[in-house]
Amino acid sequence: MDIMLFHSTYGLRPAVRDAADRLRAAGHEVWTPDLFEGRTFETVEEGMAFKDEIGKDELLKRAVLAAAPYSERGLVYAGFSFGAATAPTLALGDEKARGLLLLHGTSDIAENASVDELPVQLHVAEPDPFEPDDWLTAWYLRMGRTGAEVEVYRYAGAGHLYTDPGLPDYDNEAAEATWRVALGFLDSL
Repeated sequence: MDIMLFHSTYGLRPAVRDAADRLRAAGHEVWTPDLFEGRTFETVEEGMAFKDEIGKDELLKRAVLAAAPYSERGLVYAGFSFGAATAPTLALGDEKARGLLLLHGTSDIAENASVDELPVQLHVAEPDPFEPDDWLTAWYLRMGRTGAEVEVYRYAGAGHLYTDPGLPDYDNEAAEATWRVALGFLDSL
């Protein structure tokens, strides 16, 4: 499977590269575009400020340009937190998309978005301050109305970015469970 994996607001940190290596070891081809052009951050607040400074339109343009050379292959779009908010925009707009793997985040969905049974898998902490329960319920229903086939996995007690061992949110048990399920999902596509 060909996977376009987008980083969080912390930037292209070692955890993203490690995740890509894990996916490669399972037989997938993975690209990890650096939407922040080399910048990484120690706090989510710093990363959010930088993201807002660049702007949503410019970041989306960078993501589209990163994916464009590979989209004919039928990509799985994936991402961590902010990257999981970026990936759906590309997947829902790419008729060749094979799947959508979201780790720690979701995004708004365009009212006119429509797909033909796109497989979608979301992994998120429970609770998650960035993904409250009422938002997740509404997101799930909207994503289903697009025609996507959605699976949601919640991890009680884990922190927001629980798969990143370099952050305080890290939860080894939840991270390993996430990767087991996500690798099975990718193998099924």
